[in-house]
Amino acid sequence: MKAAFVFAGQGSQKQGMGLDLYERYPLFKQAFDCADPDGRARRLCFDAPLEELSDTRNLQPAMVAFEVALTALLADKGIIPSMTAGLSLGEYSALCAAHVFEPAQAVKLAAFRGAAMADAVKDRACGMVAVLGLERAAVETVCQRVTALNNGVVEPANYNCPWQIVISGDKRAVDEAAQEALDAGAKRCIPLPVSGAFHTSLMNPAAKALHQRFETESFAEMSIPVIFNSTAQPLESDTSIAQMLEFQVAHSVYFEDTIHYFASQGIDTIVEVGPGRTLSKFVRKTEPDITTMNVGDVPSLTKAIEKWEMKCHG
Repeated sequence: MKAAFVFAGQGSQKQGMGLDLYERYPLFKQAFDCADPDGRARRLCFDAPLEELSDTRNLQPAMVAFEVALTALLADKGIIPSMTAGLSLGEYSALCAAHVFEPAQAVKLAAFRGAAMADAVKDRACGMVAVLGLERAAVETVCQRVTALNNGVVEPANYNCPWQIVISGDKRAVDEAAQEALDAGAKRCIPLPVSGAFHTSLMNPAAKALHQRFETESFAEMSIPVIFNSTAQPLESDTSIAQMLEFQVAHSVYFEDTIHYFASQGIDTIVEVGPGRTLSKFVRKTEPDITTMNVGDVPSLTKAIEKWEMKCHG
């Protein structure tokens, strides 16, 4: 068995996420508290209403704290990846799993990123829509045409899996592009419950803010390969991790291509770390022969441990 971890990003959050693990597993509690020394992420995850948790400024550090604690717990159970990746924000958790960041450092950087992304489109109406059933080239053409009309910016943000692409940008432009996508043959266009223009050029101010912040940060060597969102490849020799994170925030996420890369490297098992099973669904639609597991609470952890042991000894 050759396994990879994939870490969930913004949009998969749940009220109370991690509380059952925190109360049951001392190691999870210790790892969470270490990543979150001031207790802010703990309060957001365990006690905050979903609306408060879902605010970009709050969710990003809370999600990373949750995921790095899960990673520590999985390692204690013998579930360790050969390589890793994360969807958008999840890339920070992936880098922490590869020992590039210390847990508390990853949480602080996620908090900075969330604030920078929120500030980038402050007082600007933005939106994101999942386009289903339309090929890449057609979605890209629609976005280019609508943007050229000067009604705002709309760009492909996430290539999630075959026939599912998220577009993002100014709300008016996104709505127009969604209608054009339907006219071009898309099966459905589903608005997402987010107000940012993530992974578009509207995030360039956030990229600049991250560039300045990273000048004061230390990055350790990766202990395992991280497959980066913007290239669906490992880090190239002429590029730094900081450059990849700066670029990522304002450019498309190629998750589908990342899964294809995992398959090309012999990965036969993918563990989704974080609340929900969205990434596991993307994996099954992209590379159906890869076994998937998800870990986000006590029941799913129990199932994953059993499945892992069966694969190891079967």
